[in-house]
Amino acid sequence: MTKTKGVKASGETVEETMTKDPVCGMEIDEKKAAATAVYQGKTYYFCSANCKAAFSKAPEKYVKS
Repeated sequence: MTKTKGVKASGETVEETMTKDPVCGMEIDEKKAAATAVYQGKTYYFCSANCKAAFSKAPEKYVKS
């Protein structure tokens, strides 16, 4: 998880919490994730419902020990 700061066109600073989709590796903003899942007490964020579905079928394949 990485926190980044961005600037809107209005000049307002916004903070985004970026994380990697464990299935495809895409960097996504946690607040804008298409789907989430909780596995072993940790929340995982996904870029699409397809990535969540793949994760849900075999989470141990995508979770690093």
